[in-house]
Amino acid sequence: MKKASHKILIIDDEPDVTRAVTLTITVQEPQWQVISAHQGETGLELVDTETPDLVLLDLSMPGMHGFEVLEQIRLFSDVPVIILTVQDDELDKVRGLELGADDYIVKPFGHLELLARIRSVLRRVEGSPGPVERPFVNGDLRLDFNRRRVMVGEKEIRLTSTEFRLLEVLARQAGRVMSSEVLLSRVWGRDAGDDVDYLKAFIYRLRQKIEPNPTQPRYLHTERGVGYWLDDSQAQAS
Repeated sequence: MKKASHKILIIDDEPDVTRAVTLTITVQEPQWQVISAHQGETGLELVDTETPDLVLLDLSMPGMHGFEVLEQIRLFSDVPVIILTVQDDELDKVRGLELGADDYIVKPFGHLELLARIRSVLRRVEGSPGPVERPFVNGDLRLDFNRRRVMVGEKEIRLTSTEFRLLEVLARQAGRVMSSEVLLSRVWGRDAGDDVDYLKAFIYRLRQKIEPNPTQPRYLHTERGVGYWLDDSQAQAS
């Protein structure tokens, strides 16, 4: 039997949503495998045992709330997560991103739009093969482009695929201010729009992970009203 190229896990308590999303994926990407869970606890077990390539996670479920599921997933897995919800609440959106979600889509959504989001996240996970590159090293911060690893001192930092992509884009332009619009486009694609709060949530989470003191950043700086830049004052020469 031919192995599915990607395994997608849907965690959603609405059978109609699960069926519709499953049908869309299997019609457009017949080589993908879709599995589902209708409760958060079961979804967590499947993340552990089935090691999916991506999770579609509903927020409003009976029992374990989607945010709690996401928190538990991030304790043991870096699997990409796209949140599905009927709540178009900015605070919920930011909280989901801060907890480690890779994207967020509000119900009702177009299924082709959802597929586009899934493909975009999977591309960020897989990266694109290229020539061997020297790591970016600045002080204790080390970013290995080829192995997709980040170290601060002797500690390896676990990043989601989107967090890594954002840090990678900044590192490739280290020392230069990158506007919020350019970062959104480079990381999330040309259709990302101008959702600055979306970007702020990821910057906040990156700082929590790589900065010795996130309130006084050493590496990742803000240029107010413009965007962000990664410090290269101690970068090693190529």
